[in-house]
Amino acid sequence: MLLNTPACDLGRPAPLFELPDPDGQIHALADYLQSGPVLLAFICNHCPYVQAIAERLAADADTLKTDGIHTLAVMSNDYDYVPADRPEEMKRFAAAYGFRFPYLVDRDQTVAQAYGAVCTPDFFGLDAQGTLQYRGRLDDAGRGSTQGRRPELLEAMREIAATGKTTQAQHPSIGCSIKWRG
Repeated sequence: MLLNTPACDLGRPAPLFELPDPDGQIHALADYLQSGPVLLAFICNHCPYVQAIAERLAADADTLKTDGIHTLAVMSNDYDYVPADRPEEMKRFAAAYGFRFPYLVDRDQTVAQAYGAVCTPDFFGLDAQGTLQYRGRLDDAGRGSTQGRRPELLEAMREIAATGKTTQAQHPSIGCSIKWRG
């Protein structure tokens, strides 16, 4: 099912969380926020919208890292229902696309619920204080190609790092619905 993200309350504190990666190592959002802003990406393996932007996400995350901005990806789908999103498949997906950031398992879906995430991909930009400053898509067309498209998310995160806020337009992300547990 194709969904658009709803508007959200910018300026609200982002819910803190601790989630494991597919190997069981725990990652705490608070630890990443101690050293700067964080881009939080709700993604999954099987979604064609995520597949279309995965290489670009990896490249943008590398660029943001040089600016002191961390990226965390969260997979919240019910992987009993969608086996392609199982943790072992997440490892393969991350390796195939060159992710050099944590790709975390939200098994009980509490993080997706706390953020109000509804689709994949769904991007949230947090300032270093953990305040939500951006919610939107990767670029002004919502697809992975860079040709003729403004990199909204990249520009927004750089502005958040520099000023604590962004003036970038925030267009809803478009993607596959999160597969909730029944």
